[in-house]
Amino acid sequence: MNNGSMEFRGKSVERLDRRICVAPMMDYTDRHCRYFLRLLNPSALLYTEMVTAPAIVRGDRQRLLTFDPQEHPVALQLGGSDPRELAAAARIGEEFGYDEINLNCGCPSDRVQSGRFGACLMAEPELVADCIAAIRESVRIPVTVKCRIGIEPMPQALDEYEFLKRFVATVAAAGCNVFVVHARRAILQGLSPKENREIPPLRYDIARRLREDFPELEIVLNGGLRTIEQVAAELPHFDGVMIGREAYHNPYFLAQLYQRFVDPHWRLPSREEVLEQFVPYVRARLEEGHSLRAIIRHVQGLYAGQPNARAWRRFLSEQGARNARNADVLLESLRIVRAA
Repeated sequence: MNNGSMEFRGKSVERLDRRICVAPMMDYTDRHCRYFLRLLNPSALLYTEMVTAPAIVRGDRQRLLTFDPQEHPVALQLGGSDPRELAAAARIGEEFGYDEINLNCGCPSDRVQSGRFGACLMAEPELVADCIAAIRESVRIPVTVKCRIGIEPMPQALDEYEFLKRFVATVAAAGCNVFVVHARRAILQGLSPKENREIPPLRYDIARRLREDFPELEIVLNGGLRTIEQVAAELPHFDGVMIGREAYHNPYFLAQLYQRFVDPHWRLPSREEVLEQFVPYVRARLEEGHSLRAIIRHVQGLYAGQPNARAWRRFLSEQGARNARNADVLLESLRIVRAA
């Protein structure tokens, strides 16, 4: 289902393995976070934070897009609604080496809506189709969409599923073969982005129905997946699952997912091994001028649920502020968890 090749712009390209994906998360999935998560899961498809097309086209693209080759496979998520600008940004992303371009049609924040992108774009499926068509014409890598099951207020007199089905059918006709579906409505007025991840009820049944009605498409399920048991229950119905906050706050979960659903013979690395493997990367980034605190903040969930985890996190926070150039802080922190 996830292996082999597929037709894309009339040519055969390698199909990405989407069984396990890590969601694009603003202020979280930067390059340092993605490199760290790769140490825990060799094959998960990682996504960047959403980057707006204008920022790439007219801004500091080196700062925005540079990443380590070890992060592959990694997808660039774009925000925007201008087909030509999105096409230009996608082309730049392909030149930087990204494996996929993803268009954000799911973020509900007021700031995103004011720029006419994110979840509000679901009300304009024809515009999204134009954007997808323009991006596909500009790149050879896969082009995908991340969306919600619906939005509120609903722009047409359609029930929730008919609204979603119309959106997917319209965008798929423009050549989009993969939809990552966050199985919640996006409430566009009155809720914060955080509340939009928690308050609207999860409707996996609607995402399953979409998968049944569009068997020719790849559908990846996103939203509320936090345990092995949940993933085991839903993965057979979809082409993949996308893990969000759990991957950040409990990153060892990604290693457990890889062993359970990708390679049962793979040896789980210890948390200590993962931290030790991260140190050379940290040293290299410090030499380039990156902040130690900005890098090691991403590892603080590694010992979630383990003895002395709180003391370990406190040590990292304090030492990250005091020793701005010392990657050995990570190695020194291990004495705390070893003592447990």
